Amino acid sequence: MGFFGFGKKENIADMVNALPSSGITVLSLKALDFIVPGGWSNYTNFDEMLRSVTRENDETFLASVKNRAIELYEDSSQGYQSAMRLYRLVDSTDKALGTAALADKMSEKFSLLSFLTYLTPKADKAQVIDLTLKLIAELLAFTKINGIPGDSFNDFIKALGEYAGESRMRMAGLVCFDGLIPLGAGFINFSLKHLENFTPSELADNTTFKSMRDEIPGDNDSDKLGFIRRGFVETQGWMKGFIAEHHLSANTVIDKIRAFVDVTEDKLDYLAAFLDISTNYFEHTGTQTLAARLIERAVNEI
Repeated sequence: MGFFGFGKKENIADMVNALPSSGITVLSLKALDFIVPGGWSNYTNFDEMLRSVTRENDETFLASVKNRAIELYEDSSQGYQSAMRLYRLVDSTDKALGTAALADKMSEKFSLLSFLTYLTPKADKAQVIDLTLKLIAELLAFTKINGIPGDSFNDFIKALGEYAGESRMRMAGLVCFDGLIPLGAGFINFSLKHLENFTPSELADNTTFKSMRDEIPGDNDSDKLGFIRRGFVETQGWMKGFIAEHHLSANTVIDKIRAFVDVTEDKLDYLAAFLDISTNYFEHTGTQTLAARLIERAVNEI
């Protein structure tokens, strides 16, 4: 699966079973364990997750739940497949580095210097729109999983405060990897200022937006830009609270990441690019979130 998950027919159990137990994505998320201490279990086996979520050991019952969860995912009238597409999409659209170059180093400590020839830090404007679109993807995936309208901002903000486990870890990744590290401590206000100046035509040129355009509410690109701006404005309070609660700064996060990435002070500008092209934390944790919600729903229906 990983970066190449499109087009292949998979059920939700297959997707969980295909998740890696090690590698850059897993190590980068583990670096954020100080934010969600012990709160994230990297489930890479659907049956193991099934037992954990249901707290049941009866094999007949577990088989029924598993089958129902798979059925729910495969029902195209539900929003689960669309949610998975969004989780995958925002991780896959800007992969510029061949993952094969990393494949034989997946459990070692990585040297950023080894990959400098592949890395090009994004311009601030591109970083802002990618950060914002990941946030919008999370909002839309949340509404699809829960069967509510895509503009349910209040429900989403309330849910963010209750996020736990892999969902909270995913948002920690968004704040740290796509906000603090590339844009600094003032990334929220900085992003808001840039969003005010974005034009529909600039948005239309963005690769990620092109891929998720049809999922974003609005009759045209101008409407969709308005929705994106509102989404960021509505969630800024949560992001500021999250940063304050965990005393987060770019330096704090970078120090944690240095446990698995060798990076010198003069190469910090490349760290965000390295994480961007060599991790798929949104898809990884999104798969786990989707599986957990499907299991919970299946239990309630049996």
